[in-house]
Amino acid sequence: MPDFDVIILGAGAAGLMAAIEAGRRGRRVLVADHARDPGEKIRISGGGRCNFTNVNANHILGRDRFLSQNPRFALSALSRFTPEMFIERVKKRGIAFHEKTLGQLFCDGPATQIVSMLIDEARQAGVAIWTGRAIGAVEQDADGFKVMVGDGIVTTTSLVVATGGKSIPKMGATGFAYQLARQFGLNVIDTRPALVPLTFEPGALEMLKPLAGVSTNAIVSHGKTRFEEALLFTHRGLSGPAILQISSYWRDGDPIAVNLLPGQDALALLQAARKATPRLHVQTVLSAHLPKRLAQLVGDLIDQPGMIGDLSDKKLVVAAEQITNWTLKPVGSEGYRTAEVTLGGIDTKDLDAKTMMARTVPNLFFVGEAVDVTGWLGGYNFQWAWASGWSAGQVA
Repeated sequence: MPDFDVIILGAGAAGLMAAIEAGRRGRRVLVADHARDPGEKIRISGGGRCNFTNVNANHILGRDRFLSQNPRFALSALSRFTPEMFIERVKKRGIAFHEKTLGQLFCDGPATQIVSMLIDEARQAGVAIWTGRAIGAVEQDADGFKVMVGDGIVTTTSLVVATGGKSIPKMGATGFAYQLARQFGLNVIDTRPALVPLTFEPGALEMLKPLAGVSTNAIVSHGKTRFEEALLFTHRGLSGPAILQISSYWRDGDPIAVNLLPGQDALALLQAARKATPRLHVQTVLSAHLPKRLAQLVGDLIDQPGMIGDLSDKKLVVAAEQITNWTLKPVGSEGYRTAEVTLGGIDTKDLDAKTMMARTVPNLFFVGEAVDVTGWLGGYNFQWAWASGWSAGQVA
């Protein structure tokens, strides 16, 4: 008889959820992870407050908010384990939380409350948790799978791979899940960092560097995709929620466009200023609506010296275009080092959407970030972790 009914590789969000559900079904479950402590990425998430879900991360509102070669793949799991179902667990535990912008839910206290909740639920379900043990070779035999955990081989009937993607390697992230998928004949969609700050070539960086630390609300666009959230200038380029969001859609060589006055008619604003305060410079007019250093830079880019009262409508049209359609061309991103998630991963064509089991390898499951499903910033990826882990846990 195998040592366990289910072995789950990875003690993160998806792995712990799968363990809880399988354990509650009476299965003998082991969670193994090379990290010292379970749930490390949960612990550091949301600035230490854990943006544990988003009220919009469901199969209806979330239809366009998960990136994948098959964006509909995630909808099955999301429809069966909803944000409300995870919220109910948080409430039952007595964890205080609040809603921020755009449906994001954060703990009032430290993110460790979510980690503790998951660990306690897993242990109550009889789950064994082994941490600080390297995961080695995995082999399939007639009874299931053999897994090298630490210095020994452990056997199981079902294997759930929840080791995540490549993002934040300092937390121990590796491409182990992809290697394992390929070993068993599954396809892996090319991966890249997502929800990540963007970087620029030296010339553009020299222009942006004086703005390091400046933040403003903006609309950032790539093609027809656009996000209105905070934009942050850094020593390396651009960050902030709007940039992290657009980074999942941006590709090498593509430009992005920035509207620095969302919700305002820039041309009408400039024309009104020309009439009301003709002796002011454009920079001074803009400083009433933008951070001063940013207003100065935009004024320099507009390159219309003199007073606004002297500018023609034609020149104001050009100025308004610069303000609302500032085109920038990133040369790259900060990479997996700071990326919140990994785009791409195990091809959903090779997985069953209801169970997360590999179509060609019975009792082998892949969940969470390792799969080619990437959500928007703001709790979507945690909800995918809960939902996909829950789905596997029902059958593994």
